[in-house]
Parts: sequence; structure tokens; C-alpha cells
Amino acid sequence: MKSFKPYQPAPGEDYMSDRMLEHFRQILDAWKQELMEEVDRTVHHMKDEAANFPDPNDRATQESEFGLELRTRDRERKLLKKIEQALQRIEDGTYGFCSETGEEIGLRRLEARPVATLTVEAQERRELAEKQYRDRDER
Repeated sequence: MKSFKPYQPAPGEDYMSDRMLEHFRQILDAWKQELMEEVDRTVHHMKDEAANFPDPNDRATQESEFGLELRTRDRERKLLKKIEQALQRIEDGTYGFCSETGEEIGLRRLEARPVATLTVEAQERRELAEKQYRDRDER
């Protein structure tokens, strides 16, 4: 992903000011563009490389490589959806605020994970609850 300098708020600048939102919009748009280009490269690669190898080992290797690429693209497709949702939150004024508590997520967390929807504390609580349910179900 294109490198962006961490946002430096001006003294007294409000959290999620227009400047701050524009910074994150640019990050998300660049990330989205990069992922879309990667999808295009994969499609072209798979079309170009698709061959009917007579050797079963060669065919198996190619199918394995394509499977790995497709799994990667599936993860990226899910990430694209999260990016779209983050861009929508910028539009509707909820970006940067925890979806569970309404608290500020914080600039440092958003710089590290621009699609974050939870504060670190809310994320930790969610992960702990998921672990407890998993542990209970495994008994």
C-alpha cells in the first residue's frame, strides 16, 4: 500500500475533523485501488497461465497455485468490503468511533488499521468472549 505519513493533528483540532477524515479517505481509496489492481493482475495471470498440462504433476502444481491465489483474492474481496464500509462511515459521520461504545477509536489505531470499527478495549472484550464460547463448545 502507498505509504502515508501518520496524521499530525493541529493544536486544538477536533477529533475526526474534515482534514483528518480526508487523510483517512485518501488512505482507504489508495488501498482500495491497489487491491482492485491486484484482482485484475490475478485474472490476467490465471487466463495467461491456464494450460492443460498433460503431466498430472504439472497440472496439480498449477491447480494448487491457482487455489492459493483464489484464497488470497477471497481475503482481499472481504477487505474491499470493509474498505467500502469504512468509506461509507466517513460519509455518514461515524468513522473513527467505536460501533459498540461510541468512543473515539483513536488516531494510532486507525493509522494501523484504517478499517477498524472498535476501540482496542472493545476488540479485546469481543475476542475474549469469542474465546470463552469456543472453549465452552469444545468441552
